[in-house]
Amino acid sequence: MNDLSQRPPFLRLSDEDNIAVAARAIEKDTELPGGVRAVARIPFGHKVALAAIAPGEAVRKFGQIIGFAKTPIMPGEWVHEHNIEMHDFERDYRFCEEARPVNVLPPEEQATFQGYRRANGKVGTRNYIGILTSVNCSASVARFIAEAANRSGLLDDYPEIDGVVAFTHGTGCGMAASGEGFDLLKRTQWGYAANPNLGGVLVVGLGCEVFQIARFKELYGIEESDTFRTMTIQETGGTRRTIEAGLERLKEMLGAVAAAKRETVPASEIKLALQCGGSDGYSGITANPALGVAADILVQNGGTAVLAETPEIYGAEHLLTRRAISREVGEKLVERIRWWEEYTARHRGEMNNNPSPGNKAGGLTTILEKSLGAAAKGGSTPLMAVYEYAELITEKGFVFMDTPGYDPVSATGQVAGGCNVICFTTGRGSAYGCKPTPSIKLATNTPMYQRMEEDMDINCGDILDGVPLQEKGRQIFEEILAVASGKRTKSELLGYGDNEFVPWQIGAVM
Repeated sequence: MNDLSQRPPFLRLSDEDNIAVAARAIEKDTELPGGVRAVARIPFGHKVALAAIAPGEAVRKFGQIIGFAKTPIMPGEWVHEHNIEMHDFERDYRFCEEARPVNVLPPEEQATFQGYRRANGKVGTRNYIGILTSVNCSASVARFIAEAANRSGLLDDYPEIDGVVAFTHGTGCGMAASGEGFDLLKRTQWGYAANPNLGGVLVVGLGCEVFQIARFKELYGIEESDTFRTMTIQETGGTRRTIEAGLERLKEMLGAVAAAKRETVPASEIKLALQCGGSDGYSGITANPALGVAADILVQNGGTAVLAETPEIYGAEHLLTRRAISREVGEKLVERIRWWEEYTARHRGEMNNNPSPGNKAGGLTTILEKSLGAAAKGGSTPLMAVYEYAELITEKGFVFMDTPGYDPVSATGQVAGGCNVICFTTGRGSAYGCKPTPSIKLATNTPMYQRMEEDMDINCGDILDGVPLQEKGRQIFEEILAVASGKRTKSELLGYGDNEFVPWQIGAVM
């Protein structure tokens, strides 16, 4: 159904809700079901009051508190940031109360895909050569090497290799050689070097930086091989000689990287990063819960679904602690929430410095509302583990990684943790792609999907027209298998992914 005028005017998501969400733009004086008349124009995706709400009274969506009335709100009134506010309130974490065992399918019944099984047993969905940099000072040289390799036809005889990509960043020096910031960079760099979507890795440094390649290799017990090489500009003899030497290193890798062939592997080898960006009032109604269904299917098939973006589950963390497999897991999530409260306060910010202006234009009013929708990406299975940023993900099932809400930084942490596929929901139309891990874009509403069809892989807006969530979730899961097997996503076809490596940088810059 593409004619929005044929839809019911609004959706009430829970019997406990005192607001509803406009399924199409509602004009002033429109009579709504339940005897309510719109007293103002309600934009698509925004909220309308179904009953009188007194100042200080909770405003409820999804059956949960999303804020509090700061002025009297009359039935039929537009509910948004002009009349709703957020303040602290107690959440009942009820640890483990809703954790239910998952009936994981036996191996012979699990879905399969065509992946690259690496020597260490991990499985990739792509076969890139990555050029990592130890420091920003070597970023340009790394890009020069990658550009020369891709431009020169070096890969023409190796169709099995997806490309050469430089993962550059803005840190690596002017920082302490230990502590939180250094540990984040260390885990991120090692995580990318070990991600199974990279068949070969070249690490390029300057030579005098804080983040020393030799120390990195010693720490992780890495030795030079036909698929892992390192070099520094200072030792190699400057820019030109390093570019030439880098190309020679890549040539020496080609045979080993190209020897990888796709083979049938179980869906249990998929580590799926769950992402959302440019959210709107329908993210928590269409694409996010549909992705949650796909995540449940993946978990049932023995795979791993990784929720992240800690600031964007803030206020909804109690829904996850209730699903924690143990109190220890639930407490670790709460500890990360408390860390973020302290972290933002330290920088004179607050956790409610969100949603963004674009989110608000799309109908989201408070971080609580955004978080309740974002958490829906995690489906319904038990929370098996909580990981810190870029930490290696080893647990199967539904897990959480502590990351910022900023999409490139968050996804970088998930890829460093081992994710080999990304699903990214968007309501406003985020332009995002990722290398080496393909990103499947899920549109929350049909009008945006139609405007940006060249960027969006799946339209979830048709859920508003009656497509069941289970059916859409199954469609997403099948797309995950297809992309894992080599199907190119829209962002891959557009060439995204060379600039989306953004490690989380915290700590003093010295």
